[in-house]
Amino acid sequence: MLKAVADANALIHLDFVEEETQDKCSDHPLLLQLERELNEYFCKKRQTFTLPLSPSGTEFQMDVWNTLLKIPYGKTVSYAKEAQMLGNPKAVRAVANANGKNPIAILIPCHRVISSNGNIGGYTGGVWRKEFLLSLEKE
Repeated sequence: MLKAVADANALIHLDFVEEETQDKCSDHPLLLQLERELNEYFCKKRQTFTLPLSPSGTEFQMDVWNTLLKIPYGKTVSYAKEAQMLGNPKAVRAVANANGKNPIAILIPCHRVISSNGNIGGYTGGVWRKEFLLSLEKE
């Protein structure tokens, strides 16, 4: 189950929730667009998203999340490579920490970042979800 929040102009939060909530489904145009695009993604008919995003974070976190947007569908990079892409190769731990604070799961694809040794690494939505998303994108 996913929970999404949008303001008038952009998606500001998308996260996994363990239990269905009593929250009413919204007729907000951006949330309806998100639902369509996610359905297409999970049906393997979409590889990029077109929704405007407005995550909230520090300047460093925003830089990390913008770097994540450059990782193509179906590809993975290591945390070290992501730090290198950011222009700060020594910031591996800080990059991993910023990934863990990503407020817009799936659309800002932190699931595409793995450990340098090839291990799946962590994922705030749960490692099994990360494995599912990576498998979906590789098929």
